Amino acid sequence: MLKTPSGGAGHGIAATDGRLMSIGTVLNVLRAEFPDITISKIRFLESEGLVEPQRTPSGYRKFSAHDVERLGHVLRMQRDHYLPLKVIREHLDAMERGEAVPLPTLCRQRDGEAAPQPAAAPTAARIGRAELLAAADIGEQELKEWESYGLITPLSDGAYDAEAVTVASLIAELGRFGIEPRHLRVMKAAADREAGLVDQVVAPLRRHRNPQTRAHAEARAKELAGLTVKLHAALVQTALGVRLP
Repeated sequence: MLKTPSGGAGHGIAATDGRLMSIGTVLNVLRAEFPDITISKIRFLESEGLVEPQRTPSGYRKFSAHDVERLGHVLRMQRDHYLPLKVIREHLDAMERGEAVPLPTLCRQRDGEAAPQPAAAPTAARIGRAELLAAADIGEQELKEWESYGLITPLSDGAYDAEAVTVASLIAELGRFGIEPRHLRVMKAAADREAGLVDQVVAPLRRHRNPQTRAHAEARAKELAGLTVKLHAALVQTALGVRLP
């Protein structure tokens, strides 16, 4: 069994009966710990070599319990240690070869404990244009239209942040309900304002000379971003008078 970075066993998210699972079943299993996981994210992690599910003769993915356990470790290390996928893949592959390798980490500092000294600051996972189209299952024209509205923006070198896969998948899902990209500009503007607010709070920490303080700024930004997303969802629920799943 693959061990967690802290040395213990996994969190028990994988099935134990040995049967292969569809991607939909895997999604439901992972959602118990990772509510924001999507099918597109699972496909993207597969495209990045983090997991290699079997394929049926008709091309459907079939995941083993080990595949699901590995996905759980990947998502956990992204969430808890803020590591890029390349580092996570190399770490898990080394562990499965039986090698004892330390995990680079930017863990959140606990009260009364010294923050760990970070190694090199991790770089965000990036994907190319073709990879984005494949992972989000969209066409070139769709992506061009979304870019024209500022919903998805390439980086300076033409690549994309990996989170663009999630954004593209959600835009596509909303489109099935008749919500067009031009309707989503107001949501993009609101997100930019929320990001500006978070950046205002953490900017002094990011400019600090101490590398540990700068690392703490990234953890604080991630925490604040999560809180703003939850508040936004709660406000939408209140406005609509509905409860989201």
